[in-house]
Amino acid sequence: MATTNKTHVAFFSLSGITDEVTLAPILFMFFLKVYLVTLVGNIGMVALILKTPKLHTPMYFFLCFLSMVDLIYSSVITPKMLVDLLSVKKTISFTGCTLQLFFFVAIAATESFFLSSMSYDRYVAICHPLHYISIMTKKKCWCLVLFSFTVGFLFSTAQTSCVFSLDYCGPTLIGHFYCDIPPLLRLSCSDTFTCDVVIISIISSGTFGCLLTMLVSYTFIVSSILHMKSAEGRQKAFTTCSAHLMSVSILYGSIFFVYLRSPTSNFGKQDKVASVFYTVITPMLNPLIYSIRNQEVKKVLMMAAGRTRKLFHLKKTPL
Repeated sequence: MATTNKTHVAFFSLSGITDEVTLAPILFMFFLKVYLVTLVGNIGMVALILKTPKLHTPMYFFLCFLSMVDLIYSSVITPKMLVDLLSVKKTISFTGCTLQLFFFVAIAATESFFLSSMSYDRYVAICHPLHYISIMTKKKCWCLVLFSFTVGFLFSTAQTSCVFSLDYCGPTLIGHFYCDIPPLLRLSCSDTFTCDVVIISIISSGTFGCLLTMLVSYTFIVSSILHMKSAEGRQKAFTTCSAHLMSVSILYGSIFFVYLRSPTSNFGKQDKVASVFYTVITPMLNPLIYSIRNQEVKKVLMMAAGRTRKLFHLKKTPL
């Protein structure tokens, strides 16, 4: 019986964002600032929604969870990336790589389903405003959140199990700044055809399922907006939806670029740039986009800033 000489890989090496030593400190400072803004923005958004009764509506319920997901999403990738920018050896254990990939895929899939749920919420609010409260009940909102997390983690379990059921005999250099599916499949010494089919099927079905929901929702939304007689009502509806559309465009644009092709195809610098957008930049932009484009959030932020200024002046005023 023929035997195959296989070795167990204990560690992987990461190529990182850049090979240029002089550029690494600059990128470290830039991404550190991005990560801090991400933390402050998303934690601030969650705190603002929880502490403001006016924002206790289904729309902000989903936005609160989206901020929580973005916070976890960024934290799965960015801290390790920052450490590696200042490290000579960029290594990650086999177990660490497995966990990073699992949570990355799970949270990414969950975010996609959250965005899909938010488009349905906007559809009900704009197309059926009189029945909004009766349709978007608290129970339904919680069901959509639980569904998003459940499907996201199931998708991740299937993909992670598939990737790490393969044999890795060497080399161990992952051509990326984190453990991701395409560069890992390129390192495997097993036949990856079945795994390719499984992963592409899962990503395609999940992505197009979410996009189809959003497309149908926005088709009805646009039709409803165009039939509105009030110009102010049309502008308010478009403004409310624009923040969601911007988040969707940034996330899916970069995901399509990286994933909707063979996972074993060449992975270059342009793929790393696209990956930075949906792993590091998007979690930072989401709270900023919703703060700028959403009138209710802007009003609450302005009121909070006004109260802070008054409190500061009171402390400065001598008795």
